[in-house]
Amino acid sequence: MNADPRDPSASDGQPRKIRTYSRGRAHRLENTVMSALVRAGVVPHTHLLTTRGRHTGRPRTNPVTVVRHDGRRWLVAPYGAVPWVHNARAAGHVRLTRRFRSHDYSVREISAHEAGPVLKHYVAVASATRDYFRAEKNAPAERFEAEAHLHPAFELEPLAPPQ
Repeated sequence: MNADPRDPSASDGQPRKIRTYSRGRAHRLENTVMSALVRAGVVPHTHLLTTRGRHTGRPRTNPVTVVRHDGRRWLVAPYGAVPWVHNARAAGHVRLTRRFRSHDYSVREISAHEAGPVLKHYVAVASATRDYFRAEKNAPAERFEAEAHLHPAFELEPLAPPQ
């Protein structure tokens, strides 16, 4: 875990230690297992995100947590600008699959101001990613807004009505 000594996010005034993401050896196996669980609909709020590789054009699939906030759907990259983020930015659209049902969405990357409340809600829903955020789950949305540049967030808009 790395700590940013300039970060006063901890409630005791001490810097909050945050984890930095790195793909480990078991990354592929973890994604395979998680993908099977998501396809079955066992993991709440989690979908399979498919993007087209911006260089290869091949489909890339990753499990992601989708949150609903203020009546809209949001996609958050808790680990930063990982490959799916670059692919989504380049394509402008993604496919989400859950329980063997797929839907296509356009993506709009949101501003830090918009992202603050979304990131706060995301941390409440996706507890496994809390250690990657400087702001603690009960921090005000402004703390999340301050670190929005570290966690890209996108609004999801359906491309076609679900069938």
